[in-house]
Amino acid sequence: MGASFDGCLADYLFVIGKTMPLTSIHIRRGKSPEYHEALMEQVYLSMYEALGTPEGDKFMTITEHEASCFNNSGNHAGIERSDDTVIIQITILAGRSVDQKKALYAALAEKLGKDPGVRKEDIFVSLIECAKEDFSLGNGIAQYA
Repeated sequence: MGASFDGCLADYLFVIGKTMPLTSIHIRRGKSPEYHEALMEQVYLSMYEALGTPEGDKFMTITEHEASCFNNSGNHAGIERSDDTVIIQITILAGRSVDQKKALYAALAEKLGKDPGVRKEDIFVSLIECAKEDFSLGNGIAQYA
């Protein structure tokens, strides 16, 4: 493994950046199940390749919103968004470099552009970094703390 650790596997995974993200995807109502599946798969592949998240860790949800409950700010920051905007919020343990984050944004634009066909202008991403004690993977314990 390249380093010695007195702790558990969770400590090792945290140090090497192999920790599971929690992803929430928000879109306008009306997309097909195939569209949903493609979104989740391409977001997962982007995180896997750019951030080194563990293989198979796909903790994700998609929430569809009525038009009256979904505001993408239209033309904001010089980017004209359509009604097909995809808002991706990823909660992840702190520690990724700026270069890794930029690689993630680029990978998302490329992969979602190919499948399911989201325009790069319509991909809005927010990363939320937290401390390792802020995750419980189950059983009422903080596995990374």
